[in-house]
Amino acid sequence: MINYNPKVWIPFIFKITKADTFRKLLPLMLIVGAYSGVVAYCEMEIFEITKTDFISNFSLMHGVLGFVISLLLVFRTNTAYDRWWEGRKLWGALTNNSRNLAIKLHALVTDERDKIYFRLLIPGYAFALKSHLRENENYEEIDPVLDLKKEHHIPNQLAAKLFEKLNHLYKNGTITGDQFWLLNEEFRSFTDICGACERIKNTPIPFTYSVYIKKFIFLYVLTLPFGWTISLGYYIIPVVMFILYAFASLELIAEEIENPFGTDPNDLPIDQICMNIKKHVGEII
Repeated sequence: MINYNPKVWIPFIFKITKADTFRKLLPLMLIVGAYSGVVAYCEMEIFEITKTDFISNFSLMHGVLGFVISLLLVFRTNTAYDRWWEGRKLWGALTNNSRNLAIKLHALVTDERDKIYFRLLIPGYAFALKSHLRENENYEEIDPVLDLKKEHHIPNQLAAKLFEKLNHLYKNGTITGDQFWLLNEEFRSFTDICGACERIKNTPIPFTYSVYIKKFIFLYVLTLPFGWTISLGYYIIPVVMFILYAFASLELIAEEIENPFGTDPNDLPIDQICMNIKKHVGEII
């Protein structure tokens, strides 16, 4: 995730970052610009088309369609941002519940070996969930002492080990039944958060809806030169390129943030969150 100061304007305006959609869209913008130039040349130089009622109505159609596309893109970006923000709330809840669980265990558990085990296990769950959501199967950040089977669902294994350890402490009398239920709320939240994150990741925007928006934008941009060349002349080239950039950028941004658990520049700072959980749990226990 990119950290920035939202109150500073000038660097944002003149600096192109890796997250800027301009880089991704530049090849397509150049192709569309060349296409617009060919259409403008044919209309003005070869066919010598003058302004007619048909051309005027064509431009009116673009105005209506542009409004429709704008509504679709607003819904698209809002839906993607809702998924991004829900993911942030889930990882914020994981951070808070990890701290609360660590605080309670620090007060209830006296054996140093048990404390070391929980010191490894609680942040280990966050790192396991991060790797699970990214599907990179990189579990090097999890301590090998926990002895996990890499081919199985790692977060579930860690949750099971956590419950086994709590149950063991209850059976040997280290914690009472009331204390066990006091710890159960944070323990259960781990699996709930994992399931909610998997729901966001494994349920993308419906394929047909996403394809429809892309086709709509592309066809809209391709027909712009036919209606606006008479009014703008060769200025239609930068105008069409800019319109493509404006519409397609919103779609690219929505695509990037609808799965907020990856490594794209605008995804959630999960690596930093995991390190914070490890640091805070280590300070508490």
